[in-house]
Amino acid sequence: MRHTPVRALRSFGRRWWHQLTSMRTALLLLLALALAAIPGSTFPQRSINSNDVAGFYSEYPDLAPILDRLWAFDVYASPWFSAIYLLLMISLVGCVLPRAVAHLKALRTAPPDAPKRMDILPWHRRLEGRVDQGSAEAALRRRRWRTVRREGADGAVTVAAEKGYLRETGNLLFHLSIIVVLIGVAADRQLSWFGSRILAEGADYGFCNNLQQYDEYGLGPWVEETELPPFCLTLDDFTAEFQDNGPTAFDADVTWAYGDQTGTYDLRVNHPLNFDGTNVFLIGHGYVPVVTYTDRYGQTTTTRAPFLPQDSFLNSEGAFKLPNVNFNPETGEVDQNNETGFDAYLVPTFDPSTAQLFGTEPELNNPTLALTAYQGDLGLGDGLPESVYSINEDQIASGALEQVNDEVEVIGLGDVMELPDGSTLAFDDVEQYAVIQVRYTPGAPIVLAGVLILLAALLPALAVRRRRYWIRWNLDGTVEAAGLNRNDYDGLETECEALTRTVAPEAEPVTATESPIRSST
Repeated sequence: MRHTPVRALRSFGRRWWHQLTSMRTALLLLLALALAAIPGSTFPQRSINSNDVAGFYSEYPDLAPILDRLWAFDVYASPWFSAIYLLLMISLVGCVLPRAVAHLKALRTAPPDAPKRMDILPWHRRLEGRVDQGSAEAALRRRRWRTVRREGADGAVTVAAEKGYLRETGNLLFHLSIIVVLIGVAADRQLSWFGSRILAEGADYGFCNNLQQYDEYGLGPWVEETELPPFCLTLDDFTAEFQDNGPTAFDADVTWAYGDQTGTYDLRVNHPLNFDGTNVFLIGHGYVPVVTYTDRYGQTTTTRAPFLPQDSFLNSEGAFKLPNVNFNPETGEVDQNNETGFDAYLVPTFDPSTAQLFGTEPELNNPTLALTAYQGDLGLGDGLPESVYSINEDQIASGALEQVNDEVEVIGLGDVMELPDGSTLAFDDVEQYAVIQVRYTPGAPIVLAGVLILLAALLPALAVRRRRYWIRWNLDGTVEAAGLNRNDYDGLETECEALTRTVAPEAEPVTATESPIRSST
């Protein structure tokens, strides 16, 4: 018979479908997915921090464009990663569904009859004494064996029993759990978003949920900015408890507004505030020094700047940038190219007896600022992004900013630093800020469900053994019992002996037949 092109194509597709849905292929694809995820943890990802990608471009200008064309900075959105992910999903579904159908069919099928020669089975006994058929079958059912009674053509009656289908149920649930986890991860990748924000104390430093107010954020491919829930937060008070030079508890009292609703909340670590599935987490804290700058014309400006902790003792670095100072009352204008900035280092507990500007306690027992002053052009008007925690080094290198104090000056709370032009900087206070992270992860419950299914499936998949047991009443008055294990199971003999004593308590095994069959798959 000649093969038509349609039949050949159908045969080709069937062959490759069987290959794709085999467990071996699924394992290879799972390994390929793990290998494909390595670049995502090696190179910075745009969805997490685009500034890191820009920094990689600056550091490796020749290599970065090549990697970008290979989607190295968008690994989890790349076509090749998506292709592996999709093939793995298809492979697992194509593997699990037929097995599930076959398993359901097997659950509805009665246990098979015993072979004519029961003495060829791995465990076999001939019983002497009275063995009641109904009592034996009832005893098997009480022990949760699936049973069926049959009468053969020769008149012999056999009770067939089978147990251990929970093993295959566990195997199927295990593979199903992987599919559920993959679906949850995919949903999270497409629909999740996050944003981080430093929130200082006071109503003047409130925060509303929009991208412009985040210090860092990332949106899933299917998330639009207009879909973010409309809530606002204000940090009323923040307290931190310390013990053995480390924080033991953070506690942030916040006021929130969501639509027409308002309220207060005690925000703590692992105790997030929830807005219809969007969680607000407290993930850290730091200090906000408050200073007052008085220019040479006597005009004062009070500013607060969040400082970035550098270690567990909360020694922190930051900067004060004052672009709109030095207002000349005679001309009515701000002196050009005479902006002022300070690189600063905050020590929460300064020990003056040591030569090092380094604290070993995170609490504010003796807060001290180490200051380096610059005047000139801060470079804030060029529109380029820059760190809020330091003075622009490019401006210093180009000479646009000049250091005006010869040495780093250290001042304590209430002290004043004087600059050569007559201006001063007073260290007024130290406030605290909370670091919050807003996160929406719709796939997290799906992943959790998959993990719970996986854990529930492991026990039956690993511990349960499928086995069969038969009792036959022959026409010559003899009674035989036999057992067969469908998996590697060393306890078959012990279990069958105990089972026989239960279902036939009045009988005694008089012979034990050594069978050449030790196990069966």
